[in-house]
Amino acid sequence: MSNAMNEEPGGRATAPTVDAAQPSASSALATDERLITKRGIRGYLKGDLGFAPVLITLIIVAIYFQFASAGVFLAPTNLSNLALQIVTIGTLGIAAVLVLLLGEIDLSLAAVSQACAAICGVLIVRQGLPAWLGVILAILIGTIIGLANGFFISTLRIPSFIVTLSGSLAYAGLLLTVLLPQTTLQVRDPWVSSLSTTYLSPVLGIGLPIAIVAIYIALTMLNRQRRARTGLRVASVTNLGLKFGAIILVTALVLIGFHIETSPGVSGKGVPQSTAIWIGLILIVWMVLKFTSFGRHVYAVGGNAEASRRAGINVGGVRIAVFALASTLAAIGGILQLSRAGAADAAVNPTLLLNSIAAAVIGGVSLFGGRGSVWAVVLGALVIGSIENGLNLLSQGQDVKYIVEGLVLLLAVTADALLRRANATSGR
Repeated sequence: MSNAMNEEPGGRATAPTVDAAQPSASSALATDERLITKRGIRGYLKGDLGFAPVLITLIIVAIYFQFASAGVFLAPTNLSNLALQIVTIGTLGIAAVLVLLLGEIDLSLAAVSQACAAICGVLIVRQGLPAWLGVILAILIGTIIGLANGFFISTLRIPSFIVTLSGSLAYAGLLLTVLLPQTTLQVRDPWVSSLSTTYLSPVLGIGLPIAIVAIYIALTMLNRQRRARTGLRVASVTNLGLKFGAIILVTALVLIGFHIETSPGVSGKGVPQSTAIWIGLILIVWMVLKFTSFGRHVYAVGGNAEASRRAGINVGGVRIAVFALASTLAAIGGILQLSRAGAADAAVNPTLLLNSIAAAVIGGVSLFGGRGSVWAVVLGALVIGSIENGLNLLSQGQDVKYIVEGLVLLLAVTADALLRRANATSGR
């Protein structure tokens, strides 16, 4: 009888073989739990730590800026401002996660985002269209752009780096053309502005995050049971408990920060509506990736495109769909930024692309494809946004921001490469 767990190329874990009989899934799970227990802390640190490193980083950043800013950083008003600041980065970060899961890159996200925002503004202000129609048309244009990117990458087999780099230049030119002769277009439509200026009521502001956390925990446990029944490797109860505990703790602290009284009788602003939209998008994309065949195909293609093709997966179709979805999300992020800024700018933000990709990578999404969760964007965006917000509170210049953000991104990529190498060495 062998006590070693066998792992198939597709990541399927099978139980030890006893004579000719195959043990049950519960027996395999119990064996896996015993192996996890035997590894101890040292073995755990060599494995996949999930969100733990970035969560610890976020806590350290928050504590430092809280003391350095004399208590301003964690003030309810500043937390609301931080939530607004990271929405655009976070929405584009979702798009970056999808593309990175394929092992590809999209350098046009920032240009697409701002071009679609400008198109939305022009349709509303110059063409007189209703705000809701202008928003829908701008999002559709983003989808068409993504389909074009996916066509060149998947059908014509041109590297995504070249296609999206070329697209970034072209869409930046489209942005200038759309706004001519102006360089800035003011958009004061009440409906568009309300996306960022409206805050959820205390009931919704507290109830919705709690409901989302409950849905996440319930679906994660259901997925764990399903994987255990089929004999697939699952996370240990201890790891899940720590993860759920951290999520509940962070959610509780954030909600308290949003709604605590800043002075007698005066409470914080609460949860911005645009932040709720962003979290809703993350939840939808997570459910698609986790519980649909399309989501499984995305991870499979990112892990091994050739093996996926031989398994009957439409690799080209998956790539086209992902790039279309990424540009659609970029357009939504641009509209949310338009709502917050109240204007469309002809110049592409030079740090928007970097920050969106950094939010995904810092959150734990692999640059090599096939590994990561869309929830990583939340912590990644919070780290990026907290650094920018904190440095602004300390009156630091743009030069310091670039240096710090670059170092944080380098550390995240280095950690990803080292973890991938360690897992490859250990046979995971």
